[in-house]
Amino acid sequence: MALLYKADLARAPHWQTLFAEHAPDIEWRAWPDIGNPEEVEYLAAWQAPDDLTQLLPNLKVLFALSAGVDQLDLSRLPADLPVVRLLDPGITRGMCEYATWAVLSLHRDMLRYREQQAARCWQAHLLQPAEHRRVGVMGLGTQAQQILATLAPFGFALSGWARSVHEIEGVDCFAGQAQLSAFLGQCDILLCVLPLTEQTEGILDRNLFALLPRGAGLINMGRGGHLVEGDLLEALESGQLGGAILDVLQVEPAAADHPFWGHPQVVLTPHVAAMTQPASAFGVLLENIRRFERGERMVGQIDRNRGY
Repeated sequence: MALLYKADLARAPHWQTLFAEHAPDIEWRAWPDIGNPEEVEYLAAWQAPDDLTQLLPNLKVLFALSAGVDQLDLSRLPADLPVVRLLDPGITRGMCEYATWAVLSLHRDMLRYREQQAARCWQAHLLQPAEHRRVGVMGLGTQAQQILATLAPFGFALSGWARSVHEIEGVDCFAGQAQLSAFLGQCDILLCVLPLTEQTEGILDRNLFALLPRGAGLINMGRGGHLVEGDLLEALESGQLGGAILDVLQVEPAAADHPFWGHPQVVLTPHVAAMTQPASAFGVLLENIRRFERGERMVGQIDRNRGY
């Protein structure tokens, strides 16, 4: 029995050491050194190779080394192949750190102060108390709920929106298309952590921006496919949005002439909100392998019809 690793090779030795120490019964292999393909029962990867069925004829589970699976073309995977996303607590902690930094940056007007620093301008602006700042999160999955819990001690007025109904203590929850406008209308800062699906692709567009309070801030920690980039530029130019912090783009890495690079109202980071760390992710991955061996449902196993 072997597991094939197909992701960042810089972290490969850490994974190999953990498997050798804690799961010596599972032979660990790193792409492209597949060895005997018939022995590979598990694939841990960021992206799946082409012709997966022919390449690994006895593959039993595909473990996505990410919190989402939109980077995978599910239509090209065998219908009966379980796909499991990685619910790594290290990823969640990283997302919470990034979200806190981003929300506080918009809340404390840091984009304006950054611009003033470049212009050697020393000017203070009125401070808005946190309890008067309304922060809304789109997507109410595990990570979003942890983000909301992390933001709660600051005293922000917190709300959340998802397709299905949720109840979260201290959070004003909205659900479905019917309540989307009401949710957006009271978001001074909007944070997107939605999964990328056919229903959510391009959701951050001019129509959505028009429903936000004028001057609202946007944070996209979901996927680049959520955002219509041209519509964001228009909203910033018109003043409908006051600033944006983006960790993801439609095309990554961003081209050298991408307008976001030098935009004074945009902070751009290279998809670094969270990263899978072998030390925290290994236990989750191994437990799911053991669950599969026992015939139990794995944690993070996706619903292929929903795409997450």
